[in-house]
Amino acid sequence: MARRRPARGGDGTGPEGTSQGGTVQEGTGGAGTGTRPRLVAARLSPRDVLHVGSGGLRSRPLRVVLSALGIAIGIATMISVIGVSASSEEQLMRRLDQLGTDMLVATPGKSVFSGEEVELSRNAVGQVARIDGVQHAGATGTVDADVRRNARIPADDGVGVSVQAASEGLLKVVRGEVGSGTWLNGATGRYPAVVLGHVSAERLGVGRAGQQVWLGDRYFTVVGILDPLPLAPELERSALVGWDAAEELLGFDGHPTAVYERSASDAVSAVRDLLPATIDPQNPQDIEVTDPSAKLQARAASEGAFDSLLLGLGGIALLVGGVGVANTMIISVLERRYEIGLRRSLGAARGQIRIQFVTESLLLSGLGGAVGVVLGAAATALFAHVDGLPWVVPAWSVAGGFGATLLIGTLAGLYPAVRAARLSPTLALHAV
Repeated sequence: MARRRPARGGDGTGPEGTSQGGTVQEGTGGAGTGTRPRLVAARLSPRDVLHVGSGGLRSRPLRVVLSALGIAIGIATMISVIGVSASSEEQLMRRLDQLGTDMLVATPGKSVFSGEEVELSRNAVGQVARIDGVQHAGATGTVDADVRRNARIPADDGVGVSVQAASEGLLKVVRGEVGSGTWLNGATGRYPAVVLGHVSAERLGVGRAGQQVWLGDRYFTVVGILDPLPLAPELERSALVGWDAAEELLGFDGHPTAVYERSASDAVSAVRDLLPATIDPQNPQDIEVTDPSAKLQARAASEGAFDSLLLGLGGIALLVGGVGVANTMIISVLERRYEIGLRRSLGAARGQIRIQFVTESLLLSGLGGAVGVVLGAAATALFAHVDGLPWVVPAWSVAGGFGATLLIGTLAGLYPAVRAARLSPTLALHAV
């Protein structure tokens, strides 16, 4: 639009006048000769820009919904992929914080001289417990026996459950919980009593404590069933009997096959170095020390390893949505040539036409991006609720996703905006 502003000055030859948005040219006539003002394009306020930019969207709601849908799908995919990955990682990190990263397991390796598997000393647990920084220590020992639901099941019909002798302090070391019944103690550890890992209980068909299983050549009473043990999965598939009962009733030789220890967090590295020499001073190289939490840490680190593929698919959907927005804007320019020509003939500058259509493209993309963020967050919340995970949607993913929509909206609207600004007012009105 344009407006005329007269120059200021009493006699017509006064000082040069000014106006908002431009200047007024001073006339050159003599006294009594008026000045000739210059037409200046009016400036559009942000409110005016928003009004004219949203005009095309308000007049074609169905087209707006369909065009914004592509953007929404792309952003929803990206937000949900990142959110699900972050929720799973948060669950693992919480579990690691709960279980701790300060537990080590020492197991016998093979002798470097004979190649045979070495034996740990019978008092290995006591030796480890004396290391400075060790808070708790326990052990298991492999027992040569099988376990079945009852005596009528053939011995060769195994269920993949191993029998292990367990020390009384083992449960405290692995931070395990007994889901049903109790753990082995000084009394039950001397008698035919057994504690089942939750996997072994499922395989044997035992649902609660108090039932009996056939172990070796006699019935053992199930006194407890353990909850899952993420740091000791080998115990989940075991039948655990007391150390004394294993020696007296099952022929166990008393040599542990795994020593578990829990130390102070700041002493883990030092304890790791001392464990082999403490357990076997003569051949420390034959002792293997592992960190069970390393598996969970590696799993947490690898969480989202395949997210790049899904993010790529989300990016493609976002790109397709941007193409749809650009196509919608080009069609809008073609359909609104009369409007553009009329505005240009009334004085609208090319820059105002450009900003009108870029704003329209930004509003269209921003609408799709906002809907996509809501859908992605809702999908993440649903997945987290079903799987029992904490709901985590990183703020950077929301900001980045919405920022990507605005960038795509700007790029998608540039060509249609430039094309609209280049329309000749006379040709646009003549085409109608």
